[in-house]
Amino acid sequence: MPIPNTVKQVRPAVKPRPRRRLSVQRRQIRIATWEGVPSTIFQTLLGGPFLTGFLLYLGASSSQIGFVLAITTFVNIAQLGIAYGIQRIRSRKWTLIWFLTIHRLLWAGTGLIPFIFPKDLWVSVYIATYTVAFAANAVASMLWTSLISDIVPARVRGRHFGIRNTILNALGSLCLFTGGILLDRFPGGTGFLLLFIPIWICSVANIIIYFYYPDLPFERSQETSFWPMLRRPLQDAGFMKATAFLASWLLVQTLVVPLFSYAMLDLMHVNYKTISIITVMQTLAMMASFYIWGNLNARYSNKKLLFWTLPIIAASCLSWGLLAILPILLVLVLSHVLLGIGVGGFNQLAFNFTIGDTPKSERPMFIAMYSALTGLTSFVGPLAGGRIYGWMKAWPSSLDWFELYGFPVSIGFIMLILTGTLGRRILLAS
Repeated sequence: MPIPNTVKQVRPAVKPRPRRRLSVQRRQIRIATWEGVPSTIFQTLLGGPFLTGFLLYLGASSSQIGFVLAITTFVNIAQLGIAYGIQRIRSRKWTLIWFLTIHRLLWAGTGLIPFIFPKDLWVSVYIATYTVAFAANAVASMLWTSLISDIVPARVRGRHFGIRNTILNALGSLCLFTGGILLDRFPGGTGFLLLFIPIWICSVANIIIYFYYPDLPFERSQETSFWPMLRRPLQDAGFMKATAFLASWLLVQTLVVPLFSYAMLDLMHVNYKTISIITVMQTLAMMASFYIWGNLNARYSNKKLLFWTLPIIAASCLSWGLLAILPILLVLVLSHVLLGIGVGGFNQLAFNFTIGDTPKSERPMFIAMYSALTGLTSFVGPLAGGRIYGWMKAWPSSLDWFELYGFPVSIGFIMLILTGTLGRRILLAS
C-alpha cells in the first residue's frame, strides 16, 4: 500500500512584476500636465464671469471692464522684444519661474484691494496691478511656450494637448459651478473673499510645481541682432498672411465675445449660479471638441482646421438673434456650446500653428510676431466693444433689442463674410 505523500509542495513565490519606470520625457510631460491643475483652478476663479463680477463689485463701468479684458493681450506686443531678449538668458526655466511668480502673486493679490484701499481707488488700483501682472505674464507665456514645445514631441503634440486640455477643462467646469454657487449663496464681498482663499493657495502651489520643470537646452536663433531676427517671420509669406488674417478675425470677435458675461450680468441680470452652469456647458463642449480637434489634427493641417472653427464661432454670435423668439436660458446655452466648440478648437490649433509650423531655432520670434499682432487687435476689440455698449446705454428704450442681441448678430454676419472671403483664400491655400 503506497504511503501518502504528506509533504506539501511549495510553489515558488511569484515575484511581482517591477513597475515600469517612466522615461525622462514621459516624466517631464506628466509634470507639465500636473502643473496645469493649480493653474486651471487659479485662472478659472479669477477669470471669465468671476473677473467681470469682481470688477462690477469694485464699481467698474462697461468701458473699464472692456479695457481690463483687452489689456491681457495688448501686453503681448512686448513679446517682440522678449523673443530677442531670451536669446541671452542662461536658463529658460528659472527666468520663467521669476516672471510667473510676479504674475501669480500680483493677480491673486487683487483680492486684497477692498481691504487695503479706499473705495474710490478700487478700480484704478485693480487696473494698475492687473496690467503689471500681465506684463510679467507676457514674458512667462513666451518662455513656457518655447519650453513646452521642446518637452512634447511634435508627433504627439496635437493629441497630447487635446487630452491635456480635456482633463483641465473638466476641472475648470467643476470650479465654475462651485464658484457660481458660492457667489450666489454669499453675495458681495464675503463671496469674493471665500473665492480668493483657494486662489491664494493655488497660486503658491502652481509656483512650487514649476520648480520640477526640466531646464532643457535652448536652440538659439541663427541671428544675433534684433532686426535680422525680426525679419525671419516677416519673410515667411504663408505665416504672415495667416497671422494677419487671424489678427483681423480676433479684432471682430473680441468686439463682443469677451463681453458676453457683461451682457448676461448687467443687461439680462442673470445670476452667478446660472452663468456658471452656462459656462460649464461651454467648457464641456470645449472638452469634447479638444479630443476631436486633436485627432483631426493628426490628419489635417493646422490652418485647414482653423478655417473650420471660424463659422462655428460666428454661429455662436448669430444665435443671440434667437432671443427674440426663444427663452433666454435656451439661447445662452446654445450660444455658449457653439462658442466652446469653436473657440476651443481655435485656441488649440492656433497654439499648434505657432509651435508646429515654425522653424525651431526662430520659434520665439515667430510666436512673438503672432502674439504681437493678435494681441494688438484683441486689445482694440474689447476696448471698442465696451465703448459701444456704453454708448448704447444712452439710446432710446425702443432700441434695447439692438443692445441685447442686435449687436452680437451684426458681428456674427461680419464674421461669416470674413470666413467666406479672406479666410477661405488664406487658410485653405495650402
